[in-house]
Amino acid sequence: MRSEPRFTMPATTASATRSPTTPTTPTTPTTPTASIRANAGDDAERLSATAGFVREQDTSVLLSRVLPGLDGPELRALTDQCRFAHAAVLVFPPDEHALRTDLAACGLSADGQAQPSVVVRDRLAARHRRDPADLDVRILRPVVRGPADERRAVEVFALTVPPGSGLSRIAEEERGLDHEAHLAFDVARPDPLVLRGLLASFARHGATADGGGYNPHEDGTVFYFTAPADTKTAYRRVELYAGGDHRDVLTEHLGRPLASAGHPRPPGGPQPAETLLWLLTGAWTTQALAACARLRLPEAMNGHTGIDGAELARAVGAHPESLATLLRYLAMLGVVSEGPDGFRLTGVGALLDAETPGSMRPLALMYGGPFYESFAHLAHTVRSGRPGFEHLHGENHFDHFARDPELATLFDQSMASSAVMFDLLPAHPVLTAAATAPGRPRTVVDVAGGTGELLGRILTAHPTLRGVLLERPQVLAAARTYLAATGAGERCRYRAGDFADVPPGGDVYLLSRVLHDWDDDRCRSILRHCADAMPRHADLLIVERLLPADTAPSLATAWDLHMMCNTGGRERTADHYARLLAEHGLELAGHTPLALGAHALHARRP
Repeated sequence: MRSEPRFTMPATTASATRSPTTPTTPTTPTTPTASIRANAGDDAERLSATAGFVREQDTSVLLSRVLPGLDGPELRALTDQCRFAHAAVLVFPPDEHALRTDLAACGLSADGQAQPSVVVRDRLAARHRRDPADLDVRILRPVVRGPADERRAVEVFALTVPPGSGLSRIAEEERGLDHEAHLAFDVARPDPLVLRGLLASFARHGATADGGGYNPHEDGTVFYFTAPADTKTAYRRVELYAGGDHRDVLTEHLGRPLASAGHPRPPGGPQPAETLLWLLTGAWTTQALAACARLRLPEAMNGHTGIDGAELARAVGAHPESLATLLRYLAMLGVVSEGPDGFRLTGVGALLDAETPGSMRPLALMYGGPFYESFAHLAHTVRSGRPGFEHLHGENHFDHFARDPELATLFDQSMASSAVMFDLLPAHPVLTAAATAPGRPRTVVDVAGGTGELLGRILTAHPTLRGVLLERPQVLAAARTYLAATGAGERCRYRAGDFADVPPGGDVYLLSRVLHDWDDDRCRSILRHCADAMPRHADLLIVERLLPADTAPSLATAWDLHMMCNTGGRERTADHYARLLAEHGLELAGHTPLALGAHALHARRP
């Protein structure tokens, strides 16, 4: 169980500016803006719609709608780090008595005096070219309860519009565009590293920085975003609230220096030396996660809502003081959290538990072990163009793993750890069409398909399909065991061999996370073998991460460096794959996003 974070509201003195943006059309009935606009003249309806929205929302679902590109693990991480706190609405009562009457009609109770809202007042004045002194804007935060009885609020901004006043036109325009409507999330563990990760996640999925500020009166920092263009809510503005003074992080968010009375900062923003120091600690993070996995801390903590550090040290056989230091660092990363009852796993930390479905423990051991060692030779790779892994071990990583059964097993398990990227693939139109085609059963050929994780998912989702798995002899035994456990083993044939042995006669061919292991010449050879085996009607599905066409943050950019250093391979853009496919008579018909930054590329003969 996750403990609920302290309920805090955003700073009323934090300022931000933004350009007017028309909210997008809502896509679900729970988005209040549709009913708000339909009843533009009735503030009670607007308040009621917003209150209903706040009461109904699940944080995870709402985050997935605000940032539609979130994959499963990243969504779980964000959900563990922040909670939906409130939605804001701007209304236009003739006086405060009318406002409270409307609130009462919606079942909203606002105790205490409404306070001036300088931020909204100044934004309205700037947009409508009015003297701020002419605008009486107040703020109230009536409390509502969420689905799990968590404390939330409706943030009500009220511009007083007396009957017959010249402010009616402002009210009409603002009701139609809802500039001040926004969603807010509270950050549960607001340390700088977590905040930077949250801000990076929002930016990576298309949200753009839209102001922010620090309120010394309540010691809290606000980060504003404009939602991405493909957001699935009608809200175009999103707020993150973090308790404490985080003006250094805020300066980075704003992309410019931020004045901060009483807290001098170096001119021009954060010190480059501090930024570099944070970047240099990346290796420590890798080893901390690997140590967490090796010590089996997640398994020892599983089932505990809180466990004392000394008790945990006894459970895993660790030195108590040293473990306490590691736990403090893991808490900063959001892998564990500390409360009155001791330490507990977060959603991120649970993925390092070997027994968790979709466990990523093998990845932590690989990245903190063999691949960590080879990355020490990255400079050699850049100088010579040869993989650091080969420089370290004197052979390529496939041959090296093949001679070490324990390491080979760990590698196969680490590949399966990322199987969440396959969640959406069985529903791909190519596979659905093959499964529903009349006549004979269609066959899916998985080339270098590992232990059968992907093929098993496809055959389980489509009982009419048959499968062929091409793999190295030493991997096929594990694949038979895995596929038998899925119940799809009887519909699958197994073929031992390499890329030259791609079986002919299939209807759909799969190359999942294969091509990025190799340079272009080797990719051409693999694609030639596939094209030669494919009947005229067959389709090819390639699962890979795609490099962005610009400098946008991407998992593919990180994996491009990894492949270069460890296998001599690379990630590629969609256009690059299209050129390689065209050399063998195949065209790239399109590509669709999957989880973990992957894409399914569909190729076929013209």
